[in-house]
Amino acid sequence: MHFKVNAIIPAGGTSSRFGNKNKLLEKIQEKEVIKYTVEAFEASDVDEIIICANKIIIDELNKIFQNSPKVKIIEGGQTRQASVYNGLNACECDYVLIHDGARPMISTELVNRAIEMVKDKKALTVATKTIDTIKEVVEGRIIRTIDRSKLYNTQTPQAFEYNLIKQAHEKLYGRNFTDDAGMLEELGQTVYILDGSYKNIKITTQNDIDIAAVYLDRKY
Repeated sequence: MHFKVNAIIPAGGTSSRFGNKNKLLEKIQEKEVIKYTVEAFEASDVDEIIICANKIIIDELNKIFQNSPKVKIIEGGQTRQASVYNGLNACECDYVLIHDGARPMISTELVNRAIEMVKDKKALTVATKTIDTIKEVVEGRIIRTIDRSKLYNTQTPQAFEYNLIKQAHEKLYGRNFTDDAGMLEELGQTVYILDGSYKNIKITTQNDIDIAAVYLDRKY
């Protein structure tokens, strides 16, 4: 039996911490950040890719993906949560993966692992174990050192049974969650961990562009 799997890529941000240019259109080795992101999903077992974009860059995205039959571009919302909800409303699928447009180092292999796992677990997030020592700080003063053995750094994609995450968005509509797995946690649902990659960085500043270029030079 074939299950339809969609990917939603929220791309509605303004890149305020990056600079004057939208970071998704910044180029790494002559290719846009968003292009790397989408290509990993195009090569995967995903059936359709929905980009929920800031309306300012929709025309540019239409040019970039004019020869990409899996890709559909729609207008995003005022928040990440609103953008994802727009994407969910544009979906007809059994399972959905939600992935930050600004994570161009995602691999097709990891996307496919998420697809296989979500069919069994219904809700998961890619994450990496925290490797730094974490301190709790109040007003500049260290209160305690937190046991990092139980801590993970959340990444994307996050993968869900479609009806499960759609209902969560409807119940929590109008809130401002920046993490879809967190919405299910808020509702008492179980979310599982899929081990990710430390190379799956999120582009936030120009320095992240430089780091991504190094990974690409190493043929990641």
